[in-house]
Amino acid sequence: MRAEIIAVGTELLLGQTVNTNATYLSQGLAELGVDVYFQTVVGDNAGRIRQAIELARTRADLILFTGGLGPTMDDLTKDALAEYLSRSIELHQPSMDKIEALFSSRGIHMVESNRRQAHLIEGSDPLDNEAGLAVGNALTVDGTSYVLLPGPPREMKTMFDGPAKAWIRSVMGEERKLYSRLLMFAGIGESSLEQAIIDLIEGQSDPSIAPYAKEGEVAIRISTKALSEQEAEVRLKATEEQILERVGGHLYAREDIPLEEAVIRLLRSSRRTLTSAESLTGGLFAQLITKVPGSSGEFVGGVVTYTNLMKHKLLGIPMSQLEGKDAPGAVSESTAALMAERVREHADSDFGISLTGVAGPAESEGKPVGLVYFGLAERGKPTRVYTAHLSGSRAIIRQRAAKSILYRLWQALTSADAD
Repeated sequence: MRAEIIAVGTELLLGQTVNTNATYLSQGLAELGVDVYFQTVVGDNAGRIRQAIELARTRADLILFTGGLGPTMDDLTKDALAEYLSRSIELHQPSMDKIEALFSSRGIHMVESNRRQAHLIEGSDPLDNEAGLAVGNALTVDGTSYVLLPGPPREMKTMFDGPAKAWIRSVMGEERKLYSRLLMFAGIGESSLEQAIIDLIEGQSDPSIAPYAKEGEVAIRISTKALSEQEAEVRLKATEEQILERVGGHLYAREDIPLEEAVIRLLRSSRRTLTSAESLTGGLFAQLITKVPGSSGEFVGGVVTYTNLMKHKLLGIPMSQLEGKDAPGAVSESTAALMAERVREHADSDFGISLTGVAGPAESEGKPVGLVYFGLAERGKPTRVYTAHLSGSRAIIRQRAAKSILYRLWQALTSADAD
C-alpha cells in the first residue's frame, strides 16, 4: 500500500510550527508495512487543499490528513475533501453529545462553530478523539482510502495509535508488514563499511540494506516485508549473517544505542570501573559516559588536565616529561600512557583512559592538528597507547577522539569477555 501524508496549516508553511506530525505518521505507517512516498504541506485554502488531494489521488492508495478539523472557518480539510468526493457533511451525534457535555460541565457557553468538530463526511467511519473534541474521519472511495486526523500532536498521536491504525489494518487485510533490524558498528567509517558489503547493497531487493552514519558510529538497517514475524526472521537472519561475515568484528549492538551505552553495559556486567584523564577533549568523554543513565556505578570520575601545570599537579606527571628541549611533550605517546596509568591508580579503578592531542585550530608543540594519542591502562595488564590522525573541524576532532577511545575500551572489554 502506497501512502501520502497531507499536513494542512498555513502556520506550517510560515515556519511557525514544525511538522512533527508527518515524522510520527511516517514511522507509524512503516511499522504497519505502508510505504510513504510523498509528504505534502498545504495552507488553509480550500482550492489548494483540493489540488493537493487531486495530485495525491494519482499516486497513493492511502491519503492521511493532519489538521483542519477544528471549529474555526479556516479549518477546511473535511469540507475540501467532501466537495472533491461529491459527498455531504453530516453530524455525528455521539461526538456532538461529547462536546456539549464538556462545555456544560465547565459552565461555558458553547458557540455554534464548535458543531463543526462533530462533522463527518458522508459514508465515513468516525475515529474517536480521546484527547480532544474533533472527531476523525476514515473512508474508502473508488479504491482510495482517506484518513482525517486532528492537527494538535497529542490528539493526532492518540487517534492514530488507536482507532486510525485499527482502521488502516482492516483496509490492508493480509498485506505484508514491515520488519526491521538495526546493527550498530564502531571503529569503521561509513565508506569502509559500505565498500565491504557493496555487492550486497547493489544486489539487494528484499530484504533491503540501508547504511547511515553518526559521528563515530555506523548503523545498518535491514528491512523486509512479510506476512508473519517468523517469515521475516528467516530473511533478516540470512542477510545479517552475510553482513557479519564481512564486518562482524565491528558490531557492538543490535539495537539503537550509542557506543558509550554499550561500554557501560559491558563494564556493569563484568563489575569493572573506569576513570578518565582528558586534555584536548576537555571533558567530552566524561560527558558522553555520564549521559548513560546509571553510569555512576561504573564511571568513578574523571579529570580535565588541559594545561601542563594541571597534568603535573593532578596526575603527578614530571614537568621534564611535558616541557623542555628534549621533552616528549604533552602530545606524545608516553604522556598519554602516564595520564591513563596515573588516573587509574589514583582512583583504584579497573580501567583508566586518557586523551591528549591537537584539536586545532593551530598546531601545538610543532605537532599537526588532528594528531591524537589515546591511553588505555587496565589493571594487571600493560598499558596500551593508540595513535590517530583525525580530520575535520575542532569540534569534530574532539568528538571523533572521544568515540575512538570508547571503541578501544569496547575492544578491551569484549576481548576480556572472550578470554
